[in-house]
Amino acid sequence: MSVLAKRVLVTGGAGFLGSHLCERLLARGSDVLSVDNYFTGRKDNIAHLLSSPHFEALRHDITHPLFVEVDEIYNLACPASPIHYQFDPVQTTKTSVIGAINMLGLAKRLKCRILQASTSEVYGDPTSHPQPESYRGNVNPIGPRACYDEGKRCAETLFFDYHRQHGLGIRVARIFNTYGPRMHPNDGRVVSNFIVQALTGKPLTLYGKGAQTRAFCYVDDLIEGLLKLMGADDPLTGPINLGNPVETSVAELAETIIALTGSRSSIRQEPLPEDDPTQRCPEIGEASARLGWKPKTPLKEGLAKTIEYFERLLAAER
Repeated sequence: MSVLAKRVLVTGGAGFLGSHLCERLLARGSDVLSVDNYFTGRKDNIAHLLSSPHFEALRHDITHPLFVEVDEIYNLACPASPIHYQFDPVQTTKTSVIGAINMLGLAKRLKCRILQASTSEVYGDPTSHPQPESYRGNVNPIGPRACYDEGKRCAETLFFDYHRQHGLGIRVARIFNTYGPRMHPNDGRVVSNFIVQALTGKPLTLYGKGAQTRAFCYVDDLIEGLLKLMGADDPLTGPINLGNPVETSVAELAETIIALTGSRSSIRQEPLPEDDPTQRCPEIGEASARLGWKPKTPLKEGLAKTIEYFERLLAAER
């Protein structure tokens, strides 16, 4: 490896997305520092990387300052599923806001580019469909999801103010529903929920009638989008939607997973959670035109790989 290898910091590096990003960055020849407090990140996600001399893992909470020397920062640290971000909503907001301030301060000192992993949740329960980056959202600022939704919105504000006030090189990605191997088995997200329930023979929990739609992007495609966004020439800052523009109803997803797993699980309906979006689908014209990016993995292909991962995970726990 060249002595000029890029040093890259990934906060949330032991998480679902973070671990895949660390893996891809290593494969590209970067020196990678994963920072994670392991609230939702799992050491098993990065265990296979620890033998590399170009990978380092640090336990740290980004709500506290961090002093390292790097060339790029990917800020992915924050619980991303409702079960986890609602467990300690104050800490969730702190991670998004104080964590962003700390990482932006580090980037400012180092004069390096920084990417913020924002979310489609900034659009709330959208009244515009599909959601373009110009849509300003429909968010309940005092609801149970606000700690995440508004925390991420505030983080975007901070990123753009650091860019305007200090000339900082920023990238903001609005990530839509992403799935794949290394999802946390107990994160409460619909794909992992359905797969675990199907593999264990339990009823699949369908909230409402399952008519609500989501757009599911396979993790490899999403990581490629993040890398392209970070590497894009200025003056591109974002925000850029990264997600799959193909909508799938939650009920259809349940039936597909039952078929792919060969499960005999039934479907059990539960009331819709408060502020649960009825539609969520990205407009990805910006990503396509400016990054040459669009998802390539068909849903059934990605689900098959994800099911295989959970089969191994559940077998190891028996």
